[in-house]
Amino acid sequence: MTPANCPRCGGRLARDNDSGRCAPCQAAERDRLSSPPAVPASFWEHEPVRRALAERHLGRVVRAYRHHPYHGRQPLPQTVVAGWLGITQAQLSRVENGPPLVHLDRLIHWSQLFRIPSRFLWFSLPGRSIEVAQPDVATVKEVGPAFPPALTDADTTASAQGGDTTDRRQFHALAALAGIAASGSLDLLAAPTDAPRSIGMEQVSYAGSLVDKFRRADAAVGANELCDIAIRVHAQLSMWAAKATYSRDVGEALQATLADLAIETAWLTIDANRRAVARAYLNEAITRARFIDDPQMEVRAFAHLALLTCQDRPGESRHSAEAALRSSAGWGTPRLATLLHLRTARTFATLNDISGFNRAMSKAQREFERGANEDDMPFLHFVTPQEIKGIEGLSYLALGMPGRAADAFRTITANPSPALRRNRIYYSVQLADAACRQGNLDEAAHTAMNLLPEIDQVSSGRVSRLFAQVRSSLGRPQRSTAASREFVEAYDQAVKG
Repeated sequence: MTPANCPRCGGRLARDNDSGRCAPCQAAERDRLSSPPAVPASFWEHEPVRRALAERHLGRVVRAYRHHPYHGRQPLPQTVVAGWLGITQAQLSRVENGPPLVHLDRLIHWSQLFRIPSRFLWFSLPGRSIEVAQPDVATVKEVGPAFPPALTDADTTASAQGGDTTDRRQFHALAALAGIAASGSLDLLAAPTDAPRSIGMEQVSYAGSLVDKFRRADAAVGANELCDIAIRVHAQLSMWAAKATYSRDVGEALQATLADLAIETAWLTIDANRRAVARAYLNEAITRARFIDDPQMEVRAFAHLALLTCQDRPGESRHSAEAALRSSAGWGTPRLATLLHLRTARTFATLNDISGFNRAMSKAQREFERGANEDDMPFLHFVTPQEIKGIEGLSYLALGMPGRAADAFRTITANPSPALRRNRIYYSVQLADAACRQGNLDEAAHTAMNLLPEIDQVSSGRVSRLFAQVRSSLGRPQRSTAASREFVEAYDQAVKG
């Protein structure tokens, strides 16, 4: 009998080899159990893998990956692959045999971990774009509400020139979200009177893509214009989900999508300076994440809750960050740990605990120095050296050290992150505030004056509120200088205009 060949390297196997791998490849196998191997391009052409990718079911892709002949006669154990993904074997089993994943962060994270070529994916990777084939509208209408018509030039012109204040304020946001209509998503911007009584996976997938649209639109037009729309969409989808019927598999996917939408809505309310309504969305996201045993979603919600409560409820903020650290133990990346330690550091500063602040900042710096990781969740893109300095500056302000805070903020303005414009402007306004508190009124006025042309280009209630506070501080008679008077006059003129 002719001995078989090793599926990995092509070498001939000895007659008594029953492992399906040659000795060198078995050694390589032992060395790579900590992470997925680099596989050849032909790996993704294997029929079961191609079929799973065509079905847009990442769990089935993982199962086909494990059973690929490249790995030998025996499939990769679920325990090994689950270790790569930072989940348990039981969780991986549910992923492989349950409904398709719709949480975009996890789809991106896992596809990058397995190095799936982007041409096989049905979603966009960060920094890339793809053309996704449109579903058959006639088929989709049978299982979901009607699709909205694509926005036309006439529609956008009419919206821009007429309508009430809300219409005008939301025009640019709606334009940024126009791709929803073109991509065949649900009409969640208006109350559907003929919504079906059942929900299928098709609708859940479209709703998941809508959350990604909100993230992109937030980067383009800011939170102020999107906040009301997100609240309406969340209410609409939640109401529909509460009244409709669906299978258990669809229900799990729906819970993940609703949790993701709740977190995004919470962030938009925070940045739009409507913090009072954010908590309910984050509590909802945590509950839904626990329903479906999704630790990554839960950790994201706790991280946002720590941000929301850091000033008014620092004790709760600390507990939220610590809960996120516990939940991410065993699978969290250094960047995630950096963010959570930064959240903790700021709460210690608010509590006037200098030693606790220093310990947490040291931990954050050590984790950050471990570098980025291919397993980093996409939402961590803003965790940069500038963000570390920014949190340090905010903490020094809370500790009553405006001079040290100003030094931290100057570091950011001297070396800004070009991709994070909103954060740069936010910390520049903080520099003006810190300089003002320090008594350096001319620096505060000059910094604020230089920012004045950019403020209208950043739709963030947080930034606008803080900038108004700087104007109020510099406008006090006892703080009058030539530079401060010039800024106050220019600010007031801009507000009137």
